[in-house]
Amino acid sequence: MSNGTSTRKLRSRITTDGIDRTPHRAFMRAMGLDDAAIAKPMVGVVSMKGETTPCNMTHAWQAEAAKQGVAEAGGTPREFTTVAVSDGIGMNHEGMKFSLVSREIIADSIEAVVHGHAYDALVGLGGCDKTLPGVIMAMVRCDVPSVFLYGGSALPGRWRGRDVSVLDAYEAVGAVMTGEMDEATLRELEMACKPTAGACAGQFTANTMAMVAEAIGIAVPGSAMMPGVHTARAGLARRAGTLAMEILMRGGPRPREIVTRKAIENGCAIVAATGGSTNAAMHLCAIANEAGIAFDLDDAERVMGRTPLIGNLRPGGAFHAVDVHRVGGAATVIRALIQSGHIHGDILTVTGRTLAETVADAPAPDGTVIRPVENPILPTGGVVVLKGNLCPDGALLKVAGLKQVVFEGPARVFESEADAVACVHARSYREGEVLIVRHEGPKGGPGMPEMLGLTALIYGQKMGEAVALLTDGRFSGATRGMCIGYASPEAAAGGPLALVRDGDTIRIDGAARTIDLKVDPAELERRRAAWTPRPPKHPSGALAKFAALVGPANKGAVTHAGGARFSYGDEA
Repeated sequence: MSNGTSTRKLRSRITTDGIDRTPHRAFMRAMGLDDAAIAKPMVGVVSMKGETTPCNMTHAWQAEAAKQGVAEAGGTPREFTTVAVSDGIGMNHEGMKFSLVSREIIADSIEAVVHGHAYDALVGLGGCDKTLPGVIMAMVRCDVPSVFLYGGSALPGRWRGRDVSVLDAYEAVGAVMTGEMDEATLRELEMACKPTAGACAGQFTANTMAMVAEAIGIAVPGSAMMPGVHTARAGLARRAGTLAMEILMRGGPRPREIVTRKAIENGCAIVAATGGSTNAAMHLCAIANEAGIAFDLDDAERVMGRTPLIGNLRPGGAFHAVDVHRVGGAATVIRALIQSGHIHGDILTVTGRTLAETVADAPAPDGTVIRPVENPILPTGGVVVLKGNLCPDGALLKVAGLKQVVFEGPARVFESEADAVACVHARSYREGEVLIVRHEGPKGGPGMPEMLGLTALIYGQKMGEAVALLTDGRFSGATRGMCIGYASPEAAAGGPLALVRDGDTIRIDGAARTIDLKVDPAELERRRAAWTPRPPKHPSGALAKFAALVGPANKGAVTHAGGARFSYGDEA
């Protein structure tokens, strides 16, 4: 051991040292460890390798490379896995309610293994949407030396002369319903849109959170935008393993030294600058909570509202993750935003250097995929927080790609996503309406399902900006159109959304960042006096536990107070 770190200071010694740890060592020997391996630091390597989603099918060989890096740096790697719920396969049915729940299960399960086995450090891979924040939340919660590695995105498909992703398939379903596309063409697109393993190719939640991980300093530099099928990722994974050991040997920086308020603000800035997923704002609030930092959508709004949109990325723009990789990756965006004063360059990263030092050699924006800050697509970020009497605690709207950011019309109320989908399938809604989908929030869903299936149908029917959609549920990072989600307080908690009736006028103003219900206050009070909460749809099981514990969306939809500390009982 070097730099003053001795085996006596390793957490794992509580499982290996002394005569009363004889049975513990016997378990380790049964896994093939000898005296030399048992004497080294124990480093967890967690991934979601498996067959639940293509997003994580690049993890197996990257986890092996990370283990190699740990071993080369003098540690003993201990591989384990955790769950992943595919948003793509869970979409548009009751299974989607387990997606956000899985974020908490991932964080809890990693905490259980890291503390249960007293691992000294952690390398964590993420792939599908909720796996990225789930792993980062666990790292901050456990606060052992940690390095995050994104498994990488899929390559876009090539179809009829253009690049496509799974978003095109979602929206094409709506085109079939309008008669603009036949089913044979839809099948052709289905076969072409996702040609490789990896997460969705656009700036949807997975790629957004991968960029966030680099911007907050907890990820291997250069890892966010490199496609999952690139074999160069093996080198990144080995670097993750050696970095975890380097952090352990030098005594830091640990996750809570990295994930500061400035770092969280950096995460918000890169979401805004790239037109990223609205989910990311909520996940950043949850990551901040793990560090004991009070951070909500109002805080996110202050950062996003001052950050220019410079990434011309899908769904609001034209390009995919691989295109960003080709022009310099996340580092190009980060360096440009540091130079313009929109990102804090002085935060620490897993490299031991500052963020500014880490991206110092990144190329300048190419001008097409990534615009210069002086010539942005929009002067303020691609995601805005709306507030008003309908959503007093905030709601999120992605303005990137919108032609008009103001909408006013009569409400059409649905008590569930399924009811709204049935209406859209039947094409029985009208231009100019504000479609309200309520009782789909963290408690009300429960589980806060995302609604790409619904929003893509609307967009595919050429109604993406002809109607507005407002919900206390979530949207996919692939969602586009006049879609407002995360409405807080949610309907199940008695928020104003619960009081809306068919025909009420709603005004949405993305420029002024307002959302208002134009109903007389006295009438709203009469409705509130008559309102009663709905009985839970899922009275037992994981969804019931989540509903009982979860907080509001504007604070991250978290399930505990945050800032957790853990001790083995004999520590100072």
